[in-house]
Amino acid sequence: MTLIIITGTPCTGKTTLATALAQELCYEYVDVSQVIKESKLSEGYDEERQCDIVDADKLVMILKDMLTTEKNYILDSHLSHYLPNKVVDLCIVTKCDLKILKQRMEERGYSKFKIRENIDAEIFDVCLVEAMEEQEHEILVVDTTNGIDIKKTAEDTMEILEKKAKK
Repeated sequence: MTLIIITGTPCTGKTTLATALAQELCYEYVDVSQVIKESKLSEGYDEERQCDIVDADKLVMILKDMLTTEKNYILDSHLSHYLPNKVVDLCIVTKCDLKILKQRMEERGYSKFKIRENIDAEIFDVCLVEAMEEQEHEILVVDTTNGIDIKKTAEDTMEILEKKAKK
């Protein structure tokens, strides 16, 4: 089994990249927000942040249990970088220019508070830092500001996986 996780600040292009890359590489796409709903992992709703409250440790346990060794997966979630390094082959972090990111969030109708919080998360590279420092993942950063070059991203992904396999 090969497991690629895609993380990043909301609206940086995780889902666009994850679905395209899964198709390009013939991997199974997993929408972690759907897993959260189906597994009833929401412990409530944060009105201010406009999102479900999820225990990341419970989510990791559910994900580890559902992934089989017969398939290759791409997981799509800004929480996916909490999966331990020992089960993840590659962590792709999506990034985006702040002006474009703000525009994307406004188009989705995010509150001013949620926009500010997510812009701050992007400025401080929260997902990238957590993936590097907490889990020590092998990381590929993809800038989605001007769209996604899926062929190049797939090539970069396979190159990293091949190098890792040789170690």
